[in-house]
Amino acid sequence: MKEKLVRVGISIGDMNGIGLEVILKTFEDHQILELCTPIIFASNKLVSFQRKHFNTMTNFQGIESVTAALEGKLNVVNCWKETPTVNFGEETEEGGNFAFLSLQAAVEALKAGDIDVLVTAPINKNNIQSNDFHFPGHTDYLAKELEGNSLMFLVSEELKVGLMTDHVPLKEVSALITEELIIEKARLMNESLVKDFRLQRPKIAVLGINPHCGDKGVIGKEDDEVLRPALKKLYFDENILVFGPFAADSFFGSQTYRNYDAVLAPYHDQGLIAFKTLAFGSGVNYTAGLNKVRTSPDHGTAYEIAGKGIADPESFRHAIFMAIDVFRNREEYAELTKNPLKVRTLELDKDR
Repeated sequence: MKEKLVRVGISIGDMNGIGLEVILKTFEDHQILELCTPIIFASNKLVSFQRKHFNTMTNFQGIESVTAALEGKLNVVNCWKETPTVNFGEETEEGGNFAFLSLQAAVEALKAGDIDVLVTAPINKNNIQSNDFHFPGHTDYLAKELEGNSLMFLVSEELKVGLMTDHVPLKEVSALITEELIIEKARLMNESLVKDFRLQRPKIAVLGINPHCGDKGVIGKEDDEVLRPALKKLYFDENILVFGPFAADSFFGSQTYRNYDAVLAPYHDQGLIAFKTLAFGSGVNYTAGLNKVRTSPDHGTAYEIAGKGIADPESFRHAIFMAIDVFRNREEYAELTKNPLKVRTLELDKDR
């Protein structure tokens, strides 16, 4: 029997950014339609305007409901009747409003099971703020709307970096990093590596909180008093292969990250500066730990190049592929774990 195609829901992000441009460029390659059924949450008029502006060869089909989506087609669900004004490169209130309408409709479809996975184009974290959206980003909004606890996980073929804290001010980081938080995020990362990325016994490197991991208390006590005890519990009590803490300043430059399956960083820039330096353009922002799959490109709205037709769709394309892969991996894991004997047989086969 032919395998059912994964239904990929796509929110458009800020219409004044590069979101719809990279979406349309991605689906110029019709072969992707053999892997998934893409469904954009927007309107025919908006997508037609941007298609004409960028002179893309991407064809799409307008539909009134998600259930009307056809395989082999790029589908656009009409989520509104208005005709918003596109001002490329500008932060506008209207841009934020329609970004939320797209995201809200896509998330409702995801929760209802009308789509299998969600891929989000970049939003502007400022103009999307409203009574309905008062979060620092997609990750926190999705954590509220979906089941599970979230982990912001930046993933490329050669590097995976997760965060203990994500979009929070630097001055608040130290107070937020508790033993409980470290254990929670490490568990989520380990579980994701097993279920979503098919790694049997993943090795996780953990970066230090302070410079040089505190230098035995000279530059801060958090590494010795909070981080190390948490890692010991994870390793000895839960059999999770965590290692560290490692001094962050030399960890990536020395290529030490290549010895591990993933890296857990205490705060945003500590992990993401390294990730985006090494994998920018090919990386994917994955929200691990939730009951549904969500991915996003590793870049923002890129107002500075919006409307110029020069945006690179590679990261968005990778986000599509990763969403499909993770969905399939979760299905396979669920099937295998129905029968523990199958899992053990698979592990023995891999060890031979």
